[in-house]
Amino acid sequence: MNLSSSPLIHCEGIARQFGSFWALRGIHLELQPGTIGLVGNNGAGKSTLIKILLGLLKPTQGKGSILGTSLSASGSTRRGKIGYFPEAAGLVPLLKGVEYVTLAGELCGMSTKEAKRRSHEVLSYVGLEELRYRAVEGYSTGNRQRLKLAAALVHDPPLLLLDEPTGGLDPAGRTDLLQLIEDLIHESGKSVLLSTHFLSDIERLCDQVVFLHHGQVAYAGALDALPKLTSRSYEITYQGENGQTFAEALNAQGVEVEIKSTLARTLRVTVPQPWSTHQFFQLAADSDLLLTRIKPEEEKLEQVFLRHIAEIPDTSLQ
Repeated sequence: MNLSSSPLIHCEGIARQFGSFWALRGIHLELQPGTIGLVGNNGAGKSTLIKILLGLLKPTQGKGSILGTSLSASGSTRRGKIGYFPEAAGLVPLLKGVEYVTLAGELCGMSTKEAKRRSHEVLSYVGLEELRYRAVEGYSTGNRQRLKLAAALVHDPPLLLLDEPTGGLDPAGRTDLLQLIEDLIHESGKSVLLSTHFLSDIERLCDQVVFLHHGQVAYAGALDALPKLTSRSYEITYQGENGQTFAEALNAQGVEVEIKSTLARTLRVTVPQPWSTHQFFQLAADSDLLLTRIKPEEEKLEQVFLRHIAEIPDTSLQ
């Protein structure tokens, strides 16, 4: 099968039931190779979907494929194609870093000799070359995340499933790991499914996004095609010395005004409804100012996510 012309992930009516509870219901996805963000609140079904894609769970209903392999096939048939970065620690005590990564390679079908060779390569790539002979329980949180990334990479899979890779890291650690993942994507051309609560990570790394809520898809598609609403907020830049007078005139019309920069003569305003941009020019003229820019603000990704999931009813117990 020519994977370049096939979807990376295809789901057709995928559902998963636990007792009377439906963790997933009617999942339809057609995701192309690239970097995909998977977003959802706790209990949205992200972990269940990942386990189905990995072959750790079978769907109750529906069918699909990942990398051209049916979701109903044995998980072992996918093991060599997917690198998995679990949210939980997933580390084996008493093993040294190089032994842990070697074991991960062997579990994915590599010979011991090849797994050892590759483990040294990937540990060096993720910045753990000097720690490779240290027991894994002695690793810091940040280095444990790098170790899990090395284990996901050891068998050189075309797809990585990264489950909350920056979870538990401080800001500096998050920045460093994100840069490592970003470099990996650009250098290797691997596809990545990134499950995270950090929408800023999605915006930085991903070209596709899936919103899950109550086990259902609220949106799936290209990130740049995600419909965003223009908000009631604007950034205004002006020329002139009467900025305070202009701000007071806006306030008198019910406009919320934030002075972003006095030096750059920039305001951030939120207008009432109804409002016409012509009113900005009229109030500026009355204040003896010249407006040089009026830039409407678009919704942030978090606002878009919340708007989409608000449309999804909870049918998990029906």
